Amino acid sequence: MSDQFTPLPEHKFSFGLWTVANQGRDPFGAAVRPPLPPNDAVAMLGEVGAWGVNLHDNDLVPIDATPSGRDEIVKSFKKACKANKIVVPMATVNLFYDPIFRDGAFTSNDARVRAYAVRKTMSAMDLGAELGAKIFVLWGGREGTETDACRRADDAVKRLREAINYLCEYSIDKKYGYKFAMEAKPNEPRGDIYMATTGNYLGLIPTLAHPQMVGVNPEVAHETMAGLNFVHAVAQAWDAGKLFHIDLNDQVPGRYDQDFRFGAANPRAAFFLVKFLEDVGYKGSRHFDAHAYRTEDYAGVKDFASGCMRTYLILKAAAKRWNADKEIQALLQENIAAGKGAPSVARYSQASVKALMGASLDRETIAARGLAYEKLDQLTTEVLLGVR
Repeated sequence: MSDQFTPLPEHKFSFGLWTVANQGRDPFGAAVRPPLPPNDAVAMLGEVGAWGVNLHDNDLVPIDATPSGRDEIVKSFKKACKANKIVVPMATVNLFYDPIFRDGAFTSNDARVRAYAVRKTMSAMDLGAELGAKIFVLWGGREGTETDACRRADDAVKRLREAINYLCEYSIDKKYGYKFAMEAKPNEPRGDIYMATTGNYLGLIPTLAHPQMVGVNPEVAHETMAGLNFVHAVAQAWDAGKLFHIDLNDQVPGRYDQDFRFGAANPRAAFFLVKFLEDVGYKGSRHFDAHAYRTEDYAGVKDFASGCMRTYLILKAAAKRWNADKEIQALLQENIAAGKGAPSVARYSQASVKALMGASLDRETIAARGLAYEKLDQLTTEVLLGVR
């Protein structure tokens, strides 16, 4: 039965092949679900109303596939996507699973590994372009250390920069039109990963040869693992014009990478994230990089996928109510109005300095006023609990 929380193509909800086809394997237990072929995963996404499917190269094409085998797989997958009205907005590359990447890919001390990693990424870019992808995500899953004795950290940064520059040139040469989205993570599977947060990548991007081609792909779980406020990271990326893609899931702070269903652990944080994306008019994919509980069969995986999308739309409706709530908006405007008449410090000039130095800014009077944030927060809670 359809309702206002039924996903539509314009919502741009996407899932990775690695999410819905995840077999529930973990470090302490074997798979609990049988393999789900890529074409069947696409059919499942079509059934639950998703818009797009994203993939690592080896989610679709085995690492040891022959050229002819690769072409047959891709041809069949394209037919499945068309039949189920599913698009491929983003592609990425697996540079973390194979033993060759045990000490990193682009940052490895072994030049042969770095060359193989770049070549493998170029082939993944070819695959993504053939499927219609315009965003290419790079996650440095093994780009890190257990001991800093293995290399100087600045050498790793230089090698990473060289690899990204090379891949940008390849995209330009092939006229693929890719935007590269860099994905940060603080740790796991390495003890420490070099680009630990979205802020690290925002610092790296201006040093690249083609910074206009490179942005970020923040993930809820990755920033939350480090105890950070994910919305703040997303806001900084948006302000910098670098929010090229986003990974939605959920996570308990301080734990291993849990990849819970969106909104499952922190619905309040998810609310502020959805509100931000909708308020600023983010036009990209709402990509769910999450996994169903290990307790589930594939019927449960469908429930998981539907739940991710449904929660997003429920929180979107809540954000609309929050924005329309007269009492909430009055509290916000009251705090803004309190500063009316203060000299502007938005742009420096001799005139602004004169106005600033001559202004009446009594610190005790200003500090004595309560801000009513307790009330604002309670009203927010009431919106989320459905009583406003």
